[in-house]
Amino acid sequence: MTQLNAKQTEFANALYQAYAKNEPLTESDWTGVVTDDDTAYAVQDRVMQLKGQPVAGYKVSLTSKQTQDMFDADSPLYGQQVAERFLTAPADVNLADLNEPLVEVELAFRAKEDLHSNDSLDDLLHKVTVAGALEVPDARFKDWFPSLGKYNVMSDCAVGGLVVLGTEKDADLVFSDVAAAATVNATLVKDGEELSSGTSAEVLGNPLESLKWLVTKLEAQGKGFKAGQVVSSGTFVLPPHLTAGKWEVHFDHELGDVVVNAK
Repeated sequence: MTQLNAKQTEFANALYQAYAKNEPLTESDWTGVVTDDDTAYAVQDRVMQLKGQPVAGYKVSLTSKQTQDMFDADSPLYGQQVAERFLTAPADVNLADLNEPLVEVELAFRAKEDLHSNDSLDDLLHKVTVAGALEVPDARFKDWFPSLGKYNVMSDCAVGGLVVLGTEKDADLVFSDVAAAATVNATLVKDGEELSSGTSAEVLGNPLESLKWLVTKLEAQGKGFKAGQVVSSGTFVLPPHLTAGKWEVHFDHELGDVVVNAK
């Protein structure tokens, strides 16, 4: 296990205080403190320890070439989330409780039993529920998007904010097979105006691949994706900023609508 030095421990404490008080950090104060993946995840683990709550789920970020290029990355990354950060739609969101939030259109999967790295995509399809989701990424840094450094993104629990979940259904009842999970279409609407649309194929070609990546990554780190945990698997669209108003995502495949009222 990666051991943190004094400055990295200070960084983890600062991230937690920024989270608890909603007082963002200045990135230049922490440039170069974390310079590799293992240390970044160790800082993230320390932040989660300070939160004093179990891991309720995850978010996977950088699941498209476009977003990887933005953060100079060549693979996804994940962030751990506590239960209070997962909401059920329709949800009211107070912008004063957030820093500089964005909006992402996603599919969320919840494990019906423990998941393992040797599970095939078909195994995973039968072991999870699926829901449409509207994720609200938010960092503990000022002016963070899209310039925040990758290792600071990782340290900051993958800039986890909120995840608003639609109706959860058994994934193998929604999708006839693995390939069908890549064919979900979604449209993002604000105050009745269509902003963008995208498909689940934007998420590593198939969002079940994102789930598989996460399960494998966690197991390699001596963790695991446990029954009841949920993951927001990656965005269909380049995220706009969350501003006051009524936000809706319309999903096909009978996944319904996800509504967020931001005030």
